[in-house]
Order: sequence, then C-alpha cells, then structure tokens
Amino acid sequence: MLMKRLLLVRHAKAVHDNDYTDFERPLKHKGVQNATDMAERLKSESLIPQVLITSPSLRTQATADIFAEHLGLSKPKQNKNIYDAGRHELLKIISEFDDKHDFVGFVGHNPGIAELIYYYSGKTPDVSPGSVALVAFEVDEWKLLGQDTGTMTWFSSPKEH
Repeated sequence: MLMKRLLLVRHAKAVHDNDYTDFERPLKHKGVQNATDMAERLKSESLIPQVLITSPSLRTQATADIFAEHLGLSKPKQNKNIYDAGRHELLKIISEFDDKHDFVGFVGHNPGIAELIYYYSGKTPDVSPGSVALVAFEVDEWKLLGQDTGTMTWFSSPKEH
C-alpha cells in the first residue's frame, strides 16, 4: 500500500501592527529565525516534501520560501483559496492535490492548520506560530483522506528549544 504524507505548517510569527492589512503582515525577525530552525529540524530528520503549497498572504509565503530554500525545494505554489478558508475548503483543496506527489507540505493559518491536524488524526497539539505536524495516511489518492484516517507521526514547534 502506498502512503500519502501531509506536512501541515502554520506560518511563523508575524507582525501585529495596524500599519499592515492582515494579508500583508510580514514575519517578525523571530518568525524568520523560527521558520529557519523548523526547516532545519525537518532537514535533519529527512522530512522533505516533494512540493510546498501555500496561502498567498505575505507571512505564509515568507514561511514557505524559507522552508523551500532550506529544504532545497522549488518555489512554493500559491493557492489563493487557502487564505481565510474554513476547514471544509481546506479539505477540498487537499483532496485535489496531484496524486503524483506522495509527500506535500501545506503552509497555512490557524485555526485551519490545527483543525486539519485534529480532523485527520484526532490529535490536538498546541499549534503555535511556526509549528509543523506530519500526518501519514495509508491511501494512494489524496481524495481518499478523511476524518481520522491519518496518524500524526511527527510534531514540532519553535517553543521546543
């Protein structure tokens, strides 16, 4: 049986500042550092997805770019529907992933990322900014992912230093 693996990434710490719209909020210096650390953790564990798909907001794009750079991946693909999406929309996006990819990194926002982890695995880790969860599924098509069909096999957050 083939396996699909989904790396769920919450964007790193971003600026909370009235000078920016929500969509345009940049990462804080600490967020850049945290994203770099998390990418290096993944690399050290050989957890490198084939492709990264990200929300187009500045903070998720910046997080995804840092991961891509450190993991030696091509430029992350943006999906405008991830930004501001509820769980049902996020599930639809994931179900439409290309089956040629068995390991996809998905960079998004809370509460969506935490909801996806819970929906797929039943686990409720503290998904602070920059957190990463790996959920594995014993299916060979993305459209077959469903509630409680996954196992969270790895979780890490910047708080773990």
